[in-house]
Amino acid sequence: MRIALALALACAFVAQAVHAARRAQLHAAIAYHAQSANVGWATDRTSSREARVEALRQCAHPKCEVVATVKAGCVALARDAKRHRAEKGVTREEAEAKALRRCGTGCEIAAWTCTR
Repeated sequence: MRIALALALACAFVAQAVHAARRAQLHAAIAYHAQSANVGWATDRTSSREARVEALRQCAHPKCEVVATVKAGCVALARDAKRHRAEKGVTREEAEAKALRRCGTGCEIAAWTCTR
């Protein structure tokens, strides 16, 4: 009984460590085109390049640009008619609050993404 419990605890610990290591390796990105207001994002990609390419693909405008990338965290894009700002955070709430604060009055969240 003790051996089974010890094995179960060890397996849970290993699974948690693997999940944490995997999360530290994941990338996300947001792409944006201000004139059309097109937005695209990618989450949980294995490389920064893969996240950027997917965000641009989803943005679906030839002049979209990647405005933010993040590894193991969150990013949010705030915008209004004249300006935009993307900011990173540990949580969605933190990224959104930073983006709204730095974008200014009248801005709203256009997109956010977090790695697992």
